[in-house]
Order: sequence, then C-alpha cells, then structure tokens
Amino acid sequence: MKKIEAIIRKSKFKDVKEALHNVEVNFFSYWDVTGIGNEKEGHVYRGISYSTSEIQRRYLSIVVNDDFVETTINAILKAAATDRVGDGKIFVMPVEEAYRIRTGEKGGKSLN
Repeated sequence: MKKIEAIIRKSKFKDVKEALHNVEVNFFSYWDVTGIGNEKEGHVYRGISYSTSEIQRRYLSIVVNDDFVETTINAILKAAATDRVGDGKIFVMPVEEAYRIRTGEKGGKSLN
C-alpha cells in the first residue's frame, strides 16, 4: 500500500476529484492549506499590490493498493495541470498497515 499526498490548486479540485472517481479512487481526505511557493511576483488589482508568495491550495491524502499507484498519480497529473508555475506537488510514501475500524479487516482489504 502507498500513501499519495497531493497539493493542488483549489480551482482544480473539482477536476481532480472527478478524475479520481473515474479511476475508482472513491475515498480520500482533503484540507484547505496555505503554503509558500516559488512564485515571486505580486499582482496589482485596482491599484493595490497583492503578494502571491502565500498560496491557497488543497491538500489531498489518498491511500491505495500498490497496483493503483500509477493510475492514481496519472489521474491527478492530468486533471491538476495548467502548465503554469504553482500547479502543485505529489508525494508517494509506503504504508505499513491499514485497518477498517468497523470490521477489523486489515491490509489491502480494508481499502475496498
């Protein structure tokens, strides 16, 4: 099992959620987060300068069986991309064990 963490633009969340559902990743958690990115320029709106170095993003946490890792990553990459700086990051890490609290099932069965 692997844990996939993705930080994406909030504006792309609906597209990513739909892409994940299309590849049968139907359970994940998400949070609204603020981060510091590589974007250094500010924007001016009605004469007021706004910093874009602090960026509002959505953070997704997904645990999948090993055979679903590439499918999940490709769905996120395709749906989240705008080809502009600040599209986000994806991190993959191993998960030693998972349990379904209701039934006590463990391992990959607990993810279904």
